[in-house]
Amino acid sequence: MLDWFWLALAVKLAASAGIVVTASFLVERSGPFLGAMIATLPISAGPAYVFLALDHGTSFIAESSLASLSVNAATILFLTLYARIAPRHGVLFSLCACYALWISCTVAITQSRPSLAIVLALNVAAFALGFTALRDAARERAPARKPSPRWWDLPARALAVMVIVITVLTVGQVLGPRAAGIAALMPVVLTSLAIILHPRIGGAATSAVFANSLRGMVGFALSLLVLHVSVVPLGSPAALTLALVTCLAWNGMLILERRWKIRY
Repeated sequence: MLDWFWLALAVKLAASAGIVVTASFLVERSGPFLGAMIATLPISAGPAYVFLALDHGTSFIAESSLASLSVNAATILFLTLYARIAPRHGVLFSLCACYALWISCTVAITQSRPSLAIVLALNVAAFALGFTALRDAARERAPARKPSPRWWDLPARALAVMVIVITVLTVGQVLGPRAAGIAALMPVVLTSLAIILHPRIGGAATSAVFANSLRGMVGFALSLLVLHVSVVPLGSPAALTLALVTCLAWNGMLILERRWKIRY
């Protein structure tokens, strides 16, 4: 039987490439909001949990989802910082600064092994900081430059995303299971979006994508919480389905809310 990691890696390569390419096209044609709603779906993280569930019991999934929820607080800070500094800095500086913050927070959180109550408090605090810092950053912004279509855009974007995903996850696998668990939680989709969008549409428009993603991250956090509390009593298949439905329902609600505001 193939190791779940390599199966998850193959699915993650295809899923991450698909979601980032789709989100980037939506941003360029429909604005930051729809792209953000696509980017915050668990299409990249979901396959990893499916393959974990095939090889491990419900208690393992419960513990893993709690770890994911704890590191989610660091991802919220990553997203917030990028949205704040992207309009004034290039993609390389912005990503380096954000990863320095993410790594520092992740190491501190994972080493402390927080309880569910503390994990929830960390997420609430991170969201509160994010929404305060980005209260004006989510407004629609026209791209600084109008990207013209090129025949190699689609394969180049997909290849860029797959290179990032395979580098991150393979490094984690080589360095051991603990590193693999942390690497699997890295903001791969957000990183890929930044690398693709920032040079093409400018830092200000990319900042708006990240700021809009913050609301979608609430649904992602809720899905991790649902998975954690339901997997032991309900079993992995039901809990994973319920977690996915939670995230889809949240982003669907945000889309309907936006349409209602535009109409009225």
